[in-house]
Amino acid sequence: MRKIRSLLLAACLPLIGAAGPEETSDLQLDLDKAYLTASGLDVIVFDDIYPDGHQTGVTIIQHGRRVAANGDLRLEPTPGQWSPMPTSVGKRAIDAETGTIRQTLRYPDPAKNGRSFNPIFYPDLDLQYSVTVAPAGGNSFRITVDLAEPLPPEWVGRAGFNMELFPGELFGKAWLMDGKSGLFSPQPEGPMIGQPGGTVPVPRNMQSDGPVQNLNDQALAAPLATGQLLTVAPEDALRRIAFRNAGSGELQLIDGRAAHNNGWFIIRTPIPANVTDGAVEWIVTPNTVDDWTYAPVIQVSQIGYTPAQPKRAVIELAQGSAPENEAVLYRLTAQGRERVKATRPVRWGDFLRYSYASFDFSEVREPGLYEIEYGATTSHPFRIDGQVYARHAWQPTLEYFLPVQMCHMQVNEKYRIWHGLDHLDDALMAPVSLNHFDGYVQGDESFTSFAPGDIVPGLDRGGWHDAGDYDLRVESQIGTAWMLAKMVEEFDLDYDATTIDQQNRRVEIHSPDGVNDAIQQIEHGLLSVLGGYRSLGRLYRGIITPSLRAYAMLGDAANHTDNVPKRTIDGLGVDNNGDPIRWDDRWVFTEDNPNRELYVAGGLAAAGRVLRDHGSPLGQEAIDAAIEITDSALDRATNLSNKVFALAELAEATGKQAYIDQLVAREPEILASIGDAAWRLASINNRLPAGFRGRLAAAVADYQRGVESSAQDDSPYGVPYRPAIWGAGWTIQSLGVRQWFFHKGWPEATSTDSFLNSLNFVLGVHPGENTASFVSGVGAKSALVAYGVNRADWSYIPGGVISGTNLVRPDLPELKDWPYFWQQGEYVMGGGATNYMFLALAADALYAPGKGQGQ
Repeated sequence: MRKIRSLLLAACLPLIGAAGPEETSDLQLDLDKAYLTASGLDVIVFDDIYPDGHQTGVTIIQHGRRVAANGDLRLEPTPGQWSPMPTSVGKRAIDAETGTIRQTLRYPDPAKNGRSFNPIFYPDLDLQYSVTVAPAGGNSFRITVDLAEPLPPEWVGRAGFNMELFPGELFGKAWLMDGKSGLFSPQPEGPMIGQPGGTVPVPRNMQSDGPVQNLNDQALAAPLATGQLLTVAPEDALRRIAFRNAGSGELQLIDGRAAHNNGWFIIRTPIPANVTDGAVEWIVTPNTVDDWTYAPVIQVSQIGYTPAQPKRAVIELAQGSAPENEAVLYRLTAQGRERVKATRPVRWGDFLRYSYASFDFSEVREPGLYEIEYGATTSHPFRIDGQVYARHAWQPTLEYFLPVQMCHMQVNEKYRIWHGLDHLDDALMAPVSLNHFDGYVQGDESFTSFAPGDIVPGLDRGGWHDAGDYDLRVESQIGTAWMLAKMVEEFDLDYDATTIDQQNRRVEIHSPDGVNDAIQQIEHGLLSVLGGYRSLGRLYRGIITPSLRAYAMLGDAANHTDNVPKRTIDGLGVDNNGDPIRWDDRWVFTEDNPNRELYVAGGLAAAGRVLRDHGSPLGQEAIDAAIEITDSALDRATNLSNKVFALAELAEATGKQAYIDQLVAREPEILASIGDAAWRLASINNRLPAGFRGRLAAAVADYQRGVESSAQDDSPYGVPYRPAIWGAGWTIQSLGVRQWFFHKGWPEATSTDSFLNSLNFVLGVHPGENTASFVSGVGAKSALVAYGVNRADWSYIPGGVISGTNLVRPDLPELKDWPYFWQQGEYVMGGGATNYMFLALAADALYAPGKGQGQ
């Protein structure tokens, strides 16, 4: 039996059965897992590291679902994304004899620890404390907060111990508090009150005469109830939890969503004055159902397979389980189900908290509709058909997602306006010596003739909004254009469902205009990248709002700015240098970064090549820019992959031997870095000298043996997989695209499974109960609640690809239906949707009737 020690992602759902008596076995410390555990219950203490994503502090996993998290001392009743966070002091102390876990933490003094890059800076507070969690008999555990010194008087009533309850498990459920009762509402409601004690103060060295930019400077909903004993979901044996205040003060039940859209329900005890030891003490008792066990999950592609394609379902089982039942494949007919194949799945081994087995039905080729049954679990229906990728697969990305993300346009779909005409006031040169709250950094100069605050022309055209915050990163823009260009070159992508009218800045979804949508989208990306290059004389780093209020905006892109260049607006706050923000126009950042410049140059060469071949005037301009950028950056860059990328794409775009010669000169470096560099050479492999080609082929073969071994040993999913706190869907897709190019250049060394398994992973063959396709609107079940610009509507954009199941450390894969988990549900440009499109088109090219192996 293999035991995998890596980390994982996805969501875990319990077997829902009749409510039985409470579990009688005591909650105990498991030294191997380093958390408290009992049947149906786990209590994890400061193992996770992502408080912004509601993943840290004391965490409760009840019947396989994470129901509460972020149990920690916080400086506000309803902290938000930019609120002060504590830092750990040393490692967790785990006491095997008493079964307790303790973590010491500190809110640092900014004079000693520097200034946070966020606009909400750490306040003038030096507070050290510890949180201890210990078993308290049965399913109960005790949480104790001890302070090194009493709270300063100005922080009494502000600081308190918070625990957050995941709202998605509680909507419509009841709560009881000392004789009071209520229901957890699907929307936050008042009455609203001021923040107790005021807002978290800004340090003295950052105070300004202008308005302070502080999203936390607002009211919060009055507590739903206060008291000593709170029972959550008393009617639900699978979700019932009792919280009892065992110290001074009281419990408060607060709806944190009234202050922040992405907030949770909060249980809180304010820390009283003049206390240190036992400042807060709770007894928490989650209910568990006797004999509960994790139900089997059948993981199979949500859209299905072509007849000649390998077909393997993964069956996820309770930890330590071996497959006991047969897996049965049924064909669905007008008369009912026909039994096609039945066999016991092959055990793979343990992966994090589950066990896995596989069911191979590759020999089944008859077209039709199928489902798989294992015990009492039945999969969703899926197709076996040569046309499975021909429709309703990659098309939503090109028909919906890319048009909806288009900047500087009005985007219509029949009666619907996805967003209005936006960002006509782009863009102002960013202030120098500035670290923006989203990570953009402007150095001590602009590297251009533009001074801070100058209008930079040419940036009010083209580009796609990235993620959920409307910014334009240059690598996302060029990465999207490059992927589309490769799809046109490699798979003859020619698809027209959309009118894209650049002159009138209008997009009409599902109104063809007679032009290949992929070509029009490539042009749209280059309008932004080349527009900046023309004006600045160099590439931009990114374009983003200066205002935190606008950055956090949920809604129509047309409301992001006023579309009027440099019109003064009050109330925008201060930037991270403490200077007032006068205009809502987005800022353009520049940098001297030869590695990123070469990445953009490679994309420009490929996109320009395709546009040139299709008669677009942007084509040759893009190639010329790529040549100039490469000449400037090549000798200063250190990233080999980007060097090879730029040189290989320019060799193909220009036909010049000089670029081949420069690649040959780097042979030793390339052979030493096959995984990062060699796949870039697939399209020009036949132009390399014979000796280099031979040595390259041998090195690729050796590398692929390692890839195949990792794919088999890392996880049961046939892909190299090291789960982390962020969903791995994009990474696995990106690896799949690389593997396709390896297969193109070196088919004898590279298995087609290496990119097909990446595609299947995204389409539903991934860990955890929520086997939804990561591609919104694609498959029997998909991510229909996602972190896009319409997330506040609990909605999605068809064809967007989320990051997918992530890891709740140390061992819980999770994918919740929740619109505010960027680490699980975010859409991005560049490495997200277009990588998926590429893999789906690759599978179609390989296996569809009349193509490749599908014949």
